[in-house]
Amino acid sequence: MLAASGVFSAPAAAQAPLPCRSSCGYGAPIIIAAVKPKPKQTGLGKFEGFVMHANNAQITVRAKGNDMTIRTFPLSQNASTKMQQLIDKGGYQYGDKVTVYYNPATEQAIQVQGKPSKPI
Repeated sequence: MLAASGVFSAPAAAQAPLPCRSSCGYGAPIIIAAVKPKPKQTGLGKFEGFVMHANNAQITVRAKGNDMTIRTFPLSQNASTKMQQLIDKGGYQYGDKVTVYYNPATEQAIQVQGKPSKPI
């Protein structure tokens, strides 16, 4: 019985730690493609909706999700010149989908993005 207990108390060969060879070192990670974040326009508010009225001085937009929210934005100097160029080609019509980027402090539209529909 003493001999049997000595055989069963020996550690199994699979449980012994293996010596590490020089080839099992880890190298630097391989970078395939770095993720680049999209540039954001910092400090600007964003309002998405549908055009109710637009001219070279201001734009009135109805909110996309809430039909009761209507906002009028005066245009900045740069936005006004771009709007005048759009008006010469036909301009925004009622119901055109736009996104207005504005300065929250002055509520002035800096940029208006959206595709104007063909004039009637």
